[in-house]
Amino acid sequence: MKLTFKLALGMSLALVAHALPAQALDKVAFGSNWLAEAEHGGFYQAVADGTYEKYGLDVTILPGGPQANNRLLLISGKIEFYMGGNMIPSFTSLEQGVPTLVVAANFQKDPQIFMTHPGQGREKLEDLKNGPIFVGKEIQVTAFQWLKQQYGFSEANIKPYNFNPAPFIADKTSAQQGYLTSEPLAVQKQGGFKPNIFLLADYGFDTYSTTIEVRIETVQKNPDLVQRFVDATTIGWYNYMYGDNKKANELIKKTNPEMDDEQIAFSIAKMKEYGIVDSGDSLTLGMGAMTDARMKSFFDKMVKAGVVRGDIDYRKAYTLQFVNKKVGLDLRPRN
Repeated sequence: MKLTFKLALGMSLALVAHALPAQALDKVAFGSNWLAEAEHGGFYQAVADGTYEKYGLDVTILPGGPQANNRLLLISGKIEFYMGGNMIPSFTSLEQGVPTLVVAANFQKDPQIFMTHPGQGREKLEDLKNGPIFVGKEIQVTAFQWLKQQYGFSEANIKPYNFNPAPFIADKTSAQQGYLTSEPLAVQKQGGFKPNIFLLADYGFDTYSTTIEVRIETVQKNPDLVQRFVDATTIGWYNYMYGDNKKANELIKKTNPEMDDEQIAFSIAKMKEYGIVDSGDSLTLGMGAMTDARMKSFFDKMVKAGVVRGDIDYRKAYTLQFVNKKVGLDLRPRN
């Protein structure tokens, strides 16, 4: 009788346990800084292949774009994570007392480039200072100021860039700003030639890019949440760059119907060719890596170029608490 009762009780408890819901996932929102594209692939990969879920996260990605202000949503506490650009906005946020921190850098190199026509005598970066150059307002007050200070560029040569490559294509003597993974393909398709590419990161513009930003309050009150998001995103990037990324690309195209397979393939190829995601410190420390030395180097250059103030403590713009843990290194191909 006692044995039967114990057996029945055990079965009842097992049924109750089986009926209980699994541990709830932490719901978080991540705001990107532009429309869905391959340059955001690691985040979409971690959603599509269940990596975020494995880390106890239910992640909603809010795409950025012309009508979105996801940085403001982060600052106001409406979302938990935000995709930053390079480190300049983080330094200026520090100047303004905005309580955010960079906790990881998914791009080891900023994809900002300049392009020229082949065979026109503008085959080195230094050559670009001697002729017309199409530059947008944002780059004019940031990277171009560094080019002025470091390489002797002149604002007298600037022509306004309105994100239309036609003027550059028409003027063979000109140069144009761009994004490594985007404008070169547009020029190839519309102009019928492959432009010379000058990745500013390879000439000393050594900022990190595609960062993960959070509020300081989140780091202080819920560091485990931040760590899980950073680690899962890192795994997402390894799988996107080196594994099966079909589901992620389908999700990107579903989120941004203007994105197509040709553009995605081009972007991934360029990110690999130039080591945008995986190069330098990430080869030993893991994707997302950051170091104090790189931060100091870039900050000093921006101060010298007059882009940011020199009286701020740049070290308060970021933390190394969540990176450099070699997460995902085993996922990189060994050949």
